[in-house]
Parts: sequence; C-alpha cells; structure tokens
Amino acid sequence: TEDAPPLLSLRAEIFLPQAAFQQINQERLENGQEPFANPRNACAGIVRRLASKTVARQPLDIYFYEILHCEKLEFSSHWKKLEVFSDWGLKTSPHNKKFRDHSKMTAYREELIHQRDELDYDIDGIVIKIDSEQIREKLGTRHRSPRWAIAWKFAPKEEITTLEKIVVQVGTSGILTPVALLQPVDVGGVTVSRATLHNADEVRKKDLREKDKVRIARAGDVIPEVVERIERPNKNAHKFHMPERCPSCDTRVIREGAYFICPADLRCPAQLRGRLQHYGSRDALDITHLGEKTVEQLVERGMVTSLVDLYRLKPEELEKLDLFGKKNERQLYEAIQDTKQPRLDRFLYALGIRHVGGRLAQILAEEFTSLDNIRRASRDELLAIPDVGEKIAESLVCFFAENQKSLEDLEKAGVEVQKMARGQEGGLPLKDKVFVFSGSLENYTRSEAQQAVEDLGGRATSSISGQTDYLVAGEEPGQKLAEAKEEEVKILDEKAFRKLLFSAESTS
Repeated sequence: TEDAPPLLSLRAEIFLPQAAFQQINQERLENGQEPFANPRNACAGIVRRLASKTVARQPLDIYFYEILHCEKLEFSSHWKKLEVFSDWGLKTSPHNKKFRDHSKMTAYREELIHQRDELDYDIDGIVIKIDSEQIREKLGTRHRSPRWAIAWKFAPKEEITTLEKIVVQVGTSGILTPVALLQPVDVGGVTVSRATLHNADEVRKKDLREKDKVRIARAGDVIPEVVERIERPNKNAHKFHMPERCPSCDTRVIREGAYFICPADLRCPAQLRGRLQHYGSRDALDITHLGEKTVEQLVERGMVTSLVDLYRLKPEELEKLDLFGKKNERQLYEAIQDTKQPRLDRFLYALGIRHVGGRLAQILAEEFTSLDNIRRASRDELLAIPDVGEKIAESLVCFFAENQKSLEDLEKAGVEVQKMARGQEGGLPLKDKVFVFSGSLENYTRSEAQQAVEDLGGRATSSISGQTDYLVAGEEPGQKLAEAKEEEVKILDEKAFRKLLFSAESTS
C-alpha cells in the first residue's frame, strides 16, 4: 500500500488450513500418491518447492507477527506494530490479545484450550510477549530465543492404543534407542504408528511390554510419546531388554550411564547412513540431493563406506543410482566438490561429534581458530572454555584420537578446512545471507568467492531455493539464472558482488 515504508522486512507464520489439507490429501490419493501425514509436513513440503508459481497456487495462509527491519518508522510497542499491519494490508492472527493482568491472561488461555478443536489449524499453546520495545531491548536475546517471550503449552492430545512391538534404532552417534511400534491411532488429526521410548531406563520405569495397552500423546502436538501403560492383556509378556549386540552391525554394545552405544562408528551401516545425512544436511555442509534415499543406496551398494568416499565418487558412478537423471547426478557431484573448503565451524558440526551442536562448533572454532588446534587440544584446554564440560571435553578428545586417519584421508582427498579469526562470528555484516554462485568469475575461483562470503558471516549453497538471498552470476551461468529469476532472487554480476563485499568489509 502507499502507507507502507520503502523497505520492510517481516516475520510471519505460513500455515495450511485443515480444510485445504484434507482437499490436498484427497487429490493426492485420487492421483495414486501417498497422502501427507499432517498439515505441518504438507506446508513445509509445499514451501520448499523451487518454483514460486507452483507454491503460489497452493491454498496456504499466513499471519504476520513481527518487524525485522523497517525504514523511516519506529515503534514503541509490539501492539502498535500489529495495529499498523492491517493498514498495510497484512494479515495478523485474530486471536492476538493484550493484557495487563496475569489472571485475565490465564483465563484467555483456558478459553483457547476449549476452542482449539474448532480452529482451522493446529495450535499447541500460547506465546506470551512483553509489549514494550524498550524493555525487550534491555532483556536481549539468547542464541535461539528472546528473553522477552515464553511459550505456555497446552496439555498434549492423548489416545489409547496397543504397543505391538519394541524395536531398537541405531542413531548417528551410535546410541541405541528403543522405539515403540504401535497399532495406528489418530491423535489430534495425525495417524501415529511409532513413538520413541527414549532409553532403556524409561522402558523399565514405565514397565512397558509388547501388547500392552498404552496412552499416547503428541508432545507439543508434534512428537509422539508413550505416556503410560494402561493395562496388560498378555500377563505372560516378557520384559524388554536392550540387545547385547548392535542390530545394524552385530558389534558388542557398551553402556555409558543410561545409554547403550555401538562403538563401531562408521563401520556400522546405520551410523554411516546417519553420519552421511548429517554431513550433507542444510545446517552442516548443505550438499544438494544427498538425502535419505540417496544415502541409503550409496551405503547399500558399497559405493560409500566412509566420509572420504563421498569425494571419490565420479559422475558416471552416480548414474547407477535410482531416482537420478543426468542433471541431478551432476548437481550432486558438484555439490560434494563445492564442500572441499568448508568453514571450520560448519565442518566441526558436520562431523557429528557427540555433544557438539552448531552453537558449540561455532564457539570452538572461534576459540581455537583452526582444525589442527582443536585436534591437538588437551582435555584441560577444552575445559577452560566456559561452555565445555567434562562429557564434551571427553567426547572431543576421544573423537580426534579415534578418527585421525579419517581426517587425514579427507585432507588427502582435497578437503581443506578454512581457519577462522578469533571471535569471528559476532556481528558480521553478511550474517544469515544465503548466496549461490553460477558461471565462472574473472577475479575469483568458486571456492575463493564462497570463502569471501563465509568470512563475512554469509552462507554459500549449491542450489536456488526460497531461502536464497543472492545469485552471483558469472560467465555462462546456466539454469540457476532462470531459477533465480523465477524465485525473484537478487542477481549480482561480478562487479556488483565485489562492491557488496567491499561495502560489507568496510562495516565489519
């Protein structure tokens, strides 16, 4: 509208109404396709499609709730932002309320609990936010969430069903987790047929056995869990015991506290599959087309037995994979090759070291600045970092002691992990900006251009998506240029790219 500011960046929630979800599933079934499990999965699948025109035709809805950046306007309160949204033609939730009294807020929450089944979308609670922007600024933000907002969840929806069987799943880090296979039951509009049992102690504490009648809940209306046993029709049911040997590779299992662990590492097919998927995931090295089905085939056919084997794959070998065409196999090959000069923090996270998530990987990278420094770090040096405790230090020391050869093999295959400056991530000008490169640049190799972006806090990926901020187009950019135009991604030639880097470096 004419009243909207010249530059406006907003945060919103995209969702798929229940009626639209049922219609989409009906059409999928009529076309011989598998139906979506729930509106959340369906919505995520639709939004991730590359063609924006295809997404635009879907019956999605949206509620705006926050301003990220706004030129020429300032607001003293969150409520005033919500009020101006309607003037700009932006939808907000009709259930937004402002309260000064805790008891009235509690009463409103109870009112929504009774209304939740009548809504055309799922909710699992309310979010309470401080209205004053001045107080919000003083409180600040944690790594993943603000200190001025808190979620007040509803009690999860529950149903009763039969626990048909308890099986054991082997995770990426080798931890064995018991999983309940259930007689399918509808819980809040979603068919649930399996639920995690967390660990052996949890199974023993709840005394769960096969064929028990159990109460199922979806924690946060999403993750299914077994709440309790209701009755035991089979009085002779045997107690559950964790296996002595790994169900994936038959290696003898070891126990650490509450956890049973397969120590075979990448020699275990289940761990190898999980590690490969994690290595190529969006938050790790973001390798296009290295999804679950591709990884499954690479491991089953013996084409990949370790991380280094990824870098030994040839395009003609990838032709043997099902579901692949020449375009996809070339994209996978190029995406793998594009990760040969990863930034230190992303590489650390990609390795899947136990207890090392994305945030800790970043802290370690900023503290030690190079992979060699981290590999040589003693237990005491690691413990000197405030965020590192005994278990984390032990995990890091053990990982690098046991995986020296694997890391050396990666280096021989051409993987050069890039150093980071101490404290590099704080306030970087290109933080969270996503770049894609296509075509050849005159003054940069592909890896040099990607590194320049990452040094300033940005992220280089190999394919255009709805999250892409810039396409840097060199000579003969190919199909990515058309995809970028389709997605309305900002396109930079080399001159504009160099200007952007210069401007960002000047402010860092």
